[in-house]
Amino acid sequence: MGIYAVGDTARSVLSGVPVNTEKSRSGAKHRTGAPVRAGSLEANTFEDTFFQVPSKGEPDRMLSKAKYALDAGRKLLREYKAGLRTLTASERLLTRLTASAVRIYEELTKLARLCAGKIYPSYDHLVEATGLGRSTVRRALAVLEAVGFIIRQRRFKRVEADGPGPRFKQTSNVYRLLTPKSVRRYTPRWMRAAPTPVDDDWRRSDEAEQVSAMVASLSCKEFAQMSVGGALGRVLAQFGAAIDNKEDRERRASVKAKARLSCA
Repeated sequence: MGIYAVGDTARSVLSGVPVNTEKSRSGAKHRTGAPVRAGSLEANTFEDTFFQVPSKGEPDRMLSKAKYALDAGRKLLREYKAGLRTLTASERLLTRLTASAVRIYEELTKLARLCAGKIYPSYDHLVEATGLGRSTVRRALAVLEAVGFIIRQRRFKRVEADGPGPRFKQTSNVYRLLTPKSVRRYTPRWMRAAPTPVDDDWRRSDEAEQVSAMVASLSCKEFAQMSVGGALGRVLAQFGAAIDNKEDRERRASVKAKARLSCA
């Protein structure tokens, strides 16, 4: 977890503009020697919010859409090589989809169905279950992630050990299954979700405008209290109150100056 300066956080929350506080990587070896990959999260600290329980029949429908996407990608690649069309960015990603990737996706959908969405197979399990090579599994997962069929999160776990040495080690990744929007138009019409009614779109748009107007009317203190909770929220609320007071004094001084000019 990065270390955030209070000034950067306050500026980010009160201005609405994200402030990048991440340190650039130097390429040096991890100072503890722990074999942990970049971007890893500690196991058993985030999975409850990461995993998503699929509805009945949803994993099978997602697998069917992946198979339709594989056929569509092959067709797009043939037309591109024949000079019949140019490919968009999403179509180029779709042409990278392979039968091996769909086979890996099939195993992931099976685990999602059997384990209520808790998907965390090791590479060894995927190799054993599919009969594919380890490098093929690695490439297939990268393709599935690039196209948008999965979200993959690396994990590490603590190691109980005596004496010097690393206290963490890499463990299996966790996965969440998705159906990317780019493949929905290649699926049969009966597999697509029904379009939302026009009045529902209007209602959502009206609600969004009302929320935007409400947020715009908040003072800096109120915005900080609404955006951030806990001790940090209270500190930012104090900063916001100070900004509100300063703006109020400047506003009053401006009104008095205009009044003196008009009287003169």
